[in-house]
Amino acid sequence: MTQTEPLRLYNTLKREKQIFKPLDPGRVTLYACGPTVYDFAHIGNARPVVIFDLLHKLLSSRYPNVIYARNITDVDDKINAAAAEQKVAIDVISKRFSDAYHEDMAALGVGLPSIEPRATGHIPQMIDMIERLIASGHAYVTQQHVLFSIESYDGYGALSGRDLREMIAGARVEVADFKKHPGDFVLWKPSVDPQPGWDSPWGWGRPGWHLECSVMAEQHLGDSIDIHAGGQDLVFPHHENEIAQSVCAHGGKTFAHYWLHNGFVTFNKSKMSKSLGNTLTVRDLLKQVPGEVLRYLLLSAHYRQPLDWSDAAVKQARRTLDRVYAVLRDAARKFGPLEAANKPAAEFMSTLLDDINTPQALAFLNSEARKLAGATSAEGAQQAAGGLLAAGALIGLFQSDPQEWLTGDTRGVDDALIDRLVEDRNTARAEKDFARADEIRDQLQEMGIALEDVAGETRWRRINN
Repeated sequence: MTQTEPLRLYNTLKREKQIFKPLDPGRVTLYACGPTVYDFAHIGNARPVVIFDLLHKLLSSRYPNVIYARNITDVDDKINAAAAEQKVAIDVISKRFSDAYHEDMAALGVGLPSIEPRATGHIPQMIDMIERLIASGHAYVTQQHVLFSIESYDGYGALSGRDLREMIAGARVEVADFKKHPGDFVLWKPSVDPQPGWDSPWGWGRPGWHLECSVMAEQHLGDSIDIHAGGQDLVFPHHENEIAQSVCAHGGKTFAHYWLHNGFVTFNKSKMSKSLGNTLTVRDLLKQVPGEVLRYLLLSAHYRQPLDWSDAAVKQARRTLDRVYAVLRDAARKFGPLEAANKPAAEFMSTLLDDINTPQALAFLNSEARKLAGATSAEGAQQAAGGLLAAGALIGLFQSDPQEWLTGDTRGVDDALIDRLVEDRNTARAEKDFARADEIRDQLQEMGIALEDVAGETRWRRINN
């Protein structure tokens, strides 16, 4: 990689990988659709958060000022339903689950965005955008609703590649007799007790979901932004509708120049979703394994491809992390403290600059770990460890203390005892007393210690189940 090597991103709108050229290199803008906070986030919800957190870090490594907005949808019919069921106000539900969301994402190593706007904090701005759309002939009032007219915007359907007939058949298009076209979508709708609402020129009501993101992007990033990101399931109708209302509200300006969408997380090859009842919440998974294991697995497949979740995959990710942390621990014991390099290696950066190719990035990390394991000098160990730790810092891995990581569920087992047993086993092997060597291995296994015989020496690591 050279300093001028470009960042290439797959643009859903153009259906090809393109060189990223920001509108203003001094102010790069990124918007990602955040959570609707009515329940705990499942691991499928976490995938875009981890991926676009990494994109934010990657952009920040290349540009001096990156503004990353990730919203919170805190008014929605699902929140209303949860609040009504529990007989509490919607802000009680939204605060409970937004707090949980922040805790869970932090455990996955996700940093905070530059801005985290909430929908309820932008109601006046939403009303203003609706009034502009009505005035320009792109929206109309009917039966206390305000609807966007999709036939008023010639570009409708460009993102998803659907024609109007396909859109009508979409599962999330609500057909109603008061619409001019079945695909017209809600900008404002009436509220009745106990639904939340706000005063507006069209009566007591609340905004449509699609409108919320357009307004928050406009308020915090501008009329035209560089990148808009989200899950594959948002391409239609959510992002299609965002484009329509934003372009029309801004006099024809391009809303987002690059659209990025991550693939689904599947469970037994089926899409993971709350409606299907096959979700695994991040909160429950964190009770079983550290967040770094979940982050590693979420990065293990290319973000545009599906990722099938399984217990076996989680265990494999755990073993991989354990192995690398054991290498870091052993190298530090042998050669002294190891420090990260000033910046990640060019080879590693090239993988991420190629449309965030995390599988190749992880392959690089594992290659550096193998070099470190085979190091025969302090200089060689520092070179390998420096590249591993610097790359890990950017991608969000291998930043824990190796000894603390490897302690796990066997923290009561003394290191000195383990070392002595390993030495006894090595002696037994040298004397060809393989029965005794196997006996010691089994004893260590019961203590939660796994052995690895590599490069003429024996390494041990604690097993974390």
